[in-house]
Amino acid sequence: MRRYLALVATWLFSFLSLCADELTPVKYVFLFIGDGMSIPQRMTAEELSRINTGKGLAINAMEHQALTTTRSANSFITDSAASGTAIACGQKALNGAIGINPKGEKLQSIAKVAKDSGRKVGIITSVTLNHATPASFYGHNTSRGNYYELGLDLVESGFDFFGGGGIAEHNNKKSKNYVGDLYDIAKKKGYKVLRHDMSAFANLKPGCGKVIAVGGEVLPYKIDKKDSPSIADFTKKAIELLDNEKGFFIMVEGGKIDWMCHANDAATTMMEIIDMDNAVKVALEFAKKHANDTLVVVTGDHETGGLTMGFAGTGYNSYIERLNAQKCSRDAFDSDFKKLLKSKPECSFDDVAPLLTKAFGLDFTKGSKSALAVSKAELSELQKAFERSKGKSKSALSLAAAKCLNNKAGLSWSSNAHTALPVETSATGKHADAFKGSIDNTDIAKMLKLTVR
Repeated sequence: MRRYLALVATWLFSFLSLCADELTPVKYVFLFIGDGMSIPQRMTAEELSRINTGKGLAINAMEHQALTTTRSANSFITDSAASGTAIACGQKALNGAIGINPKGEKLQSIAKVAKDSGRKVGIITSVTLNHATPASFYGHNTSRGNYYELGLDLVESGFDFFGGGGIAEHNNKKSKNYVGDLYDIAKKKGYKVLRHDMSAFANLKPGCGKVIAVGGEVLPYKIDKKDSPSIADFTKKAIELLDNEKGFFIMVEGGKIDWMCHANDAATTMMEIIDMDNAVKVALEFAKKHANDTLVVVTGDHETGGLTMGFAGTGYNSYIERLNAQKCSRDAFDSDFKKLLKSKPECSFDDVAPLLTKAFGLDFTKGSKSALAVSKAELSELQKAFERSKGKSKSALSLAAAKCLNNKAGLSWSSNAHTALPVETSATGKHADAFKGSIDNTDIAKMLKLTVR
């Protein structure tokens, strides 16, 4: 019996070793993470893209798809720190923790494995570079909120390219670990630091050394500034600068998808997903030229908002095209509304109605039969939200307006927080068939570490 068990153990070890060996190193590895992006977000963006362009999303057309669970070490519903750590390092973490396991031990990320193997490494995000998800690839901290300390980890990582948003709290003198402005420290560590200078960024050439390129404190929402720097721009430049004989690992985060899911702003969310999809297309174009040497993986870290593709008020019908009526994000509307209140403190709802029409396309014309005509019940809700917005609830009106438009499009939300919905992981290229069936988010790191070793 003992001999039989030994044979079984030997066979199992050989089988697992064979599986590991099958995932041989890949020269070029891309990992895209849509923060807050699950299946409802992807499918709604798919529908809007088809309506507007006749084509769906590139991420939904990838050959291999895997349903992916996201729970953290201590909760069925994860936060971005724990999920980022799971995706980056391959082990569960406590909500709020970056790059460490529940025992407080430091974990090794895909990016670190790639760097140690001689590859170049790029980290790109539309939010701040030391936010939870990107920080999971280089940082180690008990709290995702320790931005200055995570910024120190960023500089110490020695990774070759950081691009997109800026470094949050880069000169936080209140930190007990303060040793100077992080941008200055980065320069001393050999980084070429470019802040808000896209012209100089565009002129960077291979061989320029390590780069930190900041397009803004965070990148603008695409719905607000369509011609602003995008993560696609940073992805394209990262490929140009990092390509070398040993290859690279590039992680790109669509971070503001999550922010607008928290805000229950469907139109802005879909634009952010499409923006990330455009960055994925850059990687796919590169992959066409290196078909046998490239792996592209796309996932989400969790779902945010409890987005539902359906609304009782529209029955079995959906009108996703109505999201096109929205011309700015909730944040942009709130800014305009605050300006109105400042210039005219005693303004009435009639004064703000034109702003709502301009921003969300809502039609307040009496007797209008348009698809976006506001009903008596909707008008009442908007007026109540207007009064709350003049008080403590400054964003109540934009939330009510977004909800009104979302419902007319046949969409609804169940939360303004994270949910436990699984996400979808997609892959194409060498070893892409490893990403199939049902997996856990930790499996992404486990498999990718084998491809960049």
